[in-house]
Amino acid sequence: MKKSSRFSLTLLASAALAFSISSTSANASVLLSGWEGSTESGFGFLAMESNDDGSSGPIIFDSYEALAFNSGLNFFGTTYDRFFINNNGNITFNGRVSSFTPNPFPNSNQPMIAPFWGDVDTRCAECGDVFIGSPNEDTLVVTWNDVGYYNQNSDPTNTFQLVLIDREDTGAGNFDVEFRYEDIGWTSGSASGGIPAQAGYDAGDGENFFTVPGSRTAAIADIDESNSNTGTPGIWKFAIRDGVLPGNNPENPILPIVNPETPTDYEFEFSIDDPDELVFIDPDVAVGYDYIVNSGPNIASVLLPEGYDDNMFDLFLWDNGLMDWLDTGTDITGGVEYDFTSPVDRFRIMGIDVSNMLEPTPDAFVTGLTFDGSGVINMNQNAVTVFVPDPTQVPAPSTLFLMLGALFSTFLMRKRK
Repeated sequence: MKKSSRFSLTLLASAALAFSISSTSANASVLLSGWEGSTESGFGFLAMESNDDGSSGPIIFDSYEALAFNSGLNFFGTTYDRFFINNNGNITFNGRVSSFTPNPFPNSNQPMIAPFWGDVDTRCAECGDVFIGSPNEDTLVVTWNDVGYYNQNSDPTNTFQLVLIDREDTGAGNFDVEFRYEDIGWTSGSASGGIPAQAGYDAGDGENFFTVPGSRTAAIADIDESNSNTGTPGIWKFAIRDGVLPGNNPENPILPIVNPETPTDYEFEFSIDDPDELVFIDPDVAVGYDYIVNSGPNIASVLLPEGYDDNMFDLFLWDNGLMDWLDTGTDITGGVEYDFTSPVDRFRIMGIDVSNMLEPTPDAFVTGLTFDGSGVINMNQNAVTVFVPDPTQVPAPSTLFLMLGALFSTFLMRKRK
């Protein structure tokens, strides 16, 4: 994940993705349509002839092939007016890439967005092809449709999409990304030494990157069915603002990995370079939260959002001997960074009044954290919830609250049982 001074995470980052595009079938398909050819909803083209390790020519933004991004696409501070579709499950910006074995991110000086970087081979008779389409003037879809793997194998095949959405309404060059996985049947070709595919982003600067959990392991085979950062299996969503990935600030938070079976538990996995940098995460809201580091450095400080009730929260620390949370008697003020006496691997925050009646969804409590070391962090932020019978509608928050709360919901929903 990109290392920056602020990281945030919310599922409602996806609320900005207002699609009116239908899926490709009446079942639970996650694919967007309009890429197969000229249709009422858009148009599409074959991106390249059947090949192994090949690439398209340069695709120019705001052209007949790619309607969107008339201001170009800002990826880590560089605005690009074109990109290349590589047969092996990725797009790049500085030129074609033929590498069929995914090198772990961060990689070379080649900026890349990769929904499934593996050894794709479309030469087999039963294999599909790679397409590019524009379902509407703001959206580009690259579809790897029933593609096989090296050497000319079509049993099984993979179908997945990379979706780029022009978000110039939020700033020149801004965009949203979706990875959509319809069916993943293989993970590597016979020439890749058994190394499975990789999904994610790479700025090409050796520093800024994000890797989807499970990449380059056997777990990537389940990416079409496993937990995602949207709560919908098979769909990952990200927002790129001012050239950077989610997490740079509270307005664009990191997205969690959501388990539909435990919808109030949100797992985060990201890397940090500077232990002193604040990392913002934003899961669901109820009356409190548990912050638990599963692996990686411990938490050194916390910065809670402003705008809740009296702006004061209660801190609880874990007593391993009693296997329970103990009230420390410490009050934490929203908007004021609190340093732990000694770094901790877990803590609980309470004090969000039940009168807020906030739905336990990951869009309302942006939290800043620092850690006592660098490395990969895997942690959870789980809502502490209570059941409230006969809920009532809560008035919309004030403008100041929305400004301070960053990606807080634009409306408050009734709490359901």
